[in-house]
Amino acid sequence: MHNRYSPIHRFEPRWSDRVAWYGSALAATALSWCIWWLSPVMHQDPFVIFILAVVFVARFFGFGPAVLCTFSSAVVLDYFVFGPKVGFEMSQTELQRVGIFVLISVLVAGLARQRSRAEEKADEVRQQLAAIVTSSEDAIVSFTVDGIVTSWNRGAETLYGYTASEIIGRPISVLVPPDKLEEFGNNMARLNREERVGSYQTERLDKNGTRLTVLLSVSPLRNEEGKLVGASAIARDVSAQKRTEQALRRNERLATAGRLTAAIAHEIKNPLEALTNLVYLARRDASGRDEYLRLAEQEIGRLDSIAQQALGFVREGASPEPLDAGKILEEVVQLYLRKLQANRVAVDRHCGEGLEIRGYPGELRQLISNLILNAMDAMRGGGRLRLRVVRTHEYSGAQRSGVRITIADTGNGIKPIDLPHIFEPFYTTKKDHGTGLGLWLAYGTVQKHGGWIRVASRTNSGSSGTVFAVFLPESPAMANSQAA
Repeated sequence: MHNRYSPIHRFEPRWSDRVAWYGSALAATALSWCIWWLSPVMHQDPFVIFILAVVFVARFFGFGPAVLCTFSSAVVLDYFVFGPKVGFEMSQTELQRVGIFVLISVLVAGLARQRSRAEEKADEVRQQLAAIVTSSEDAIVSFTVDGIVTSWNRGAETLYGYTASEIIGRPISVLVPPDKLEEFGNNMARLNREERVGSYQTERLDKNGTRLTVLLSVSPLRNEEGKLVGASAIARDVSAQKRTEQALRRNERLATAGRLTAAIAHEIKNPLEALTNLVYLARRDASGRDEYLRLAEQEIGRLDSIAQQALGFVREGASPEPLDAGKILEEVVQLYLRKLQANRVAVDRHCGEGLEIRGYPGELRQLISNLILNAMDAMRGGGRLRLRVVRTHEYSGAQRSGVRITIADTGNGIKPIDLPHIFEPFYTTKKDHGTGLGLWLAYGTVQKHGGWIRVASRTNSGSSGTVFAVFLPESPAMANSQAA
């Protein structure tokens, strides 16, 4: 099968070509002699024209023909320039002059040939790079510092729908949605400061105005003097991947809501029993009816709160909104409290002050729920679950302010061989009853908020357990390259 990235093979000349090259070397010598003979100016320094002939032959025909040109030029210089001799007798001065000419010519021929080979190698590399860029499935585009498109490969044609003739010479901003123009302007400002824009996910428009989700990276382009002349952008269509991930997230969120059914049933049972008793008492005791109805309203409020909490796992907000991380943690714990107590898991909770951030409440509920369920699965025989939410800031990098959520259990721990893989999709340590999506979705949720998640675990028989630490900045807009 043909490999489109195979190296370009060096041209091998035929025998007839070699004969022509050596003939050209002799012709160059003859031409130099003619120029010397016809131009009196050359009589003062005859070596110049013959050295030029050697350089020309070395540059275009190779080192071998250049050597032939050198020695044939030495013969012409000796016989026609310095005058005919009887036999091969030469004066010491003439011998030195011809010797120096031969030495300089061979040296110049070697240098010229090395330069020629270096240029040939550079041409091969350029051709290879051009072939890779042309045939790449990724969209590779270059544009000037003013944002005018200067090159457009096949991948760009496939992704955006424009042909090269349609887009070259037009502003690259025609691919940018109106709500992304500020982001585009920031990228151009960074490029003009000769900074690289690292790979990130964004949206672009195709020829028909359809939005595309792309993974984009932009790098400055410099000329041979190192001066900034433009930039190159590489884009990969990840629309299908994003749709798949969104479907997985929705399905896992529904599955999480399904796992809540048993806990919700327990939570609803008590308010329903209380409502039944209060209605009965209201019918039998007219004097206390108002009080009974007031208590019944409270129980209905409890039922409504439970329903809203359950719906919070399924709803998906389109944009970040204000939320209280401590309150969300308390809501999730309340839904699982009876199940935790049934499994003999003691819960220690601590929520600090000022836990308000901007984020996605539904996804944060699912994140905490997954971590609590994992901790519960790890403590089948009972144990202790420690939950902590505090206001803090990062101690390295950008030192952003935000909240840190810590979930620690005394379960059986995670094996060291599994730790590097637990955030990979479909990787599970639960064998038959695990989907392998919970922690992957948790990792995606943390990234969406611009934060990070870290884990530490021990599997020692006497002191096993796992600790998950999640940092969420005040707003997803505070995300930076150090969030991991």
